[in-house]
Amino acid sequence: MVDQEKVQEAVASIIEALGDDPEREGLKDTPRRVAQMYAELFSGIDQDPAEVLATGFDEAHEEMVVFRGITFSSICEHHLVPFFGSAAIGYVPNGRVVGISKLARALDILAHRPQLQERLTRQIVDVIFETVKPRGVAVRLTGQHMCMSIRGVRKPGSQVVTSAARGTLKTHEPTIREFHALLGDR
Repeated sequence: MVDQEKVQEAVASIIEALGDDPEREGLKDTPRRVAQMYAELFSGIDQDPAEVLATGFDEAHEEMVVFRGITFSSICEHHLVPFFGSAAIGYVPNGRVVGISKLARALDILAHRPQLQERLTRQIVDVIFETVKPRGVAVRLTGQHMCMSIRGVRKPGSQVVTSAARGTLKTHEPTIREFHALLGDR
């Protein structure tokens, strides 16, 4: 749980360190607002994504299920600035399916922590594979990183693409091709 009082004190100190007055009219409520924002942005720290994926349905469907265009946002742990983008999740059920909203919720829980896109990709594929127990699962994240856009090399619009796969979506070539075809890849 985010200690909002400590965050407020820290933000006031940062404002002072930047040479401004945290009591100035425009900044007076900024520490409180930032603390509330951090509580929201880092709400996944205390949550377990496996809990939301535990609710599923016995279903004989054994063909590919792909959920794409899932937006996400996170905070880069290196600079504490946002990165955001979209995810595609595909899985081949093994007698059990999970509600698609559960996949999005699990992604949000993992994204609402200080993160790296590479770790986020691995964490979501692993929690789906371990909890839902499909024949295979694959995840692709495409993200834009503000640490690349507004500072450093300043390359706005550049994208980072990460992927991870387990089971048949890692080892069975026809299943891998089907996943990519359903994403619109050639």
